[in-house]
Amino acid sequence: MYLGLDEPVRECQYNQICTRNSLPMETLGHKKKKIPRRKWQVFPGRNRFYCNGRVMMARQTGVFYLTLVLIMVTSGLFFAFDCPFLASNLTPAIPVIGGVLFFFVLGMLFRASFSDPGVLPRATPDEAADLERQIGAANGPSGPGYRPPPRTREVVINGQTVKLKYCFTCKIFRPPRASHCSLCDNCVERFDHHCPWVGNCVGKRNYRFFYLFILSLSFLTVFIFAFVITHVILRSNRTGFLSALKDSPASVLEVLVCFFSVWSILGLSGFHTYLISSNQTTNEDIKGSWSNKRAKDNYNPYSYGNILTNCCAALCGPLPPSLIDRRGFIQSDTPQPVSHSNGSSMYASTQLHTHMAAATPLLHSNSVMIGGGGPPFPGKSSLVVPCASLAPSQPSLPSMPGLSCAGDMLTLRDPDTHCHHHHFASPEETPSPSGPMPLTLPCAAHMTHGGHIHPAQLYDPASQDSLHEDSVRGLVKLSSV
Repeated sequence: MYLGLDEPVRECQYNQICTRNSLPMETLGHKKKKIPRRKWQVFPGRNRFYCNGRVMMARQTGVFYLTLVLIMVTSGLFFAFDCPFLASNLTPAIPVIGGVLFFFVLGMLFRASFSDPGVLPRATPDEAADLERQIGAANGPSGPGYRPPPRTREVVINGQTVKLKYCFTCKIFRPPRASHCSLCDNCVERFDHHCPWVGNCVGKRNYRFFYLFILSLSFLTVFIFAFVITHVILRSNRTGFLSALKDSPASVLEVLVCFFSVWSILGLSGFHTYLISSNQTTNEDIKGSWSNKRAKDNYNPYSYGNILTNCCAALCGPLPPSLIDRRGFIQSDTPQPVSHSNGSSMYASTQLHTHMAAATPLLHSNSVMIGGGGPPFPGKSSLVVPCASLAPSQPSLPSMPGLSCAGDMLTLRDPDTHCHHHHFASPEETPSPSGPMPLTLPCAAHMTHGGHIHPAQLYDPASQDSLHEDSVRGLVKLSSV
């Protein structure tokens, strides 16, 4: 393709490298500090976390708030309308005992609801792959109609054979007494049940708090119900039944709430007292895991054979630590800095390209000039782009072999190549990436006139955001010429 002086140039723009406002090389190796993420933020189960991972609950928490409202409203009405009369006519110990029971119930409720029930961590990809290899090696080669056996293992506990089932979600063989909760999507150690009233699973780490909650709530419900009836009777003896109800209308609501809830709470407390005394879980009792109906020699291998010992083991034993470390930091692999010859450090891969694009912005020129001085090369296009000047604050270019000043441009060329005025390159003459790439830079000797920079040569910082994009477009257009 031939481009003459009078021939219109195609609509393409070229960019010239300029060192104005370039970032110092010492700052290229610095990476912006990222806020480390904690493990609860990427937890795979269906749970909600609050207070930076300190509080762990299930996603379905609506019933939990209903429980909390019922307890607080009923107790608040009791302390506001019944306790003043009972304290003045019977004994001041009534509101004190009621307050102690109230705060103990709330404490056990929050502890059972906000703590880790004993979630088992899921297998890592390497652990899951290794376990799959072990299972495949144990099952042997499989044919077209081969059906693999159930993934179970057997262990012996106190003379009783216990099967360990494989969890396809967590990729682990669940330990004895563990089960996978379908609501929370977690394997829980010593899984008892998922309780919507506390908004959490009940397992090894929060079972004692759950039992103490329902036990103390039973005492509180019976306490409020009994003394509200006492209050109404005492007032009826003085002013009549209707007058007593008018003087304390909240007592009617308290009686109704306590009457309809005390039976279920007392029944639940009695059932879990039986489970604790026999060292069973709700899951095992419902399935009949240790029932004599399965086999004559079937028995509970976890029972100590004594009711008191079983109760002490469940309520007074050491509390195991959490296994998921939900507040721990995620250990991510960060790119390693690579050393350069100038003593600076830069991050490899895409960060190197990003820093270099910011360090050497490409100026966008408004026009394309045909090279002057001599006739153009026959059959080739001779192009040169006007370059902006360097700022006075920019450091002088270092002396390098192959870097020379010729006319208005500073040419970076091969040491064996001699150029006297301008170094022009057509798209056909553009060297390959492996060869030396000619580069034109503004010459410091022609930047100033009388020691001052021409105002028209100043770099416009408003176009800095589009410099890199313009340079890419220019190179694409250059290749299409």
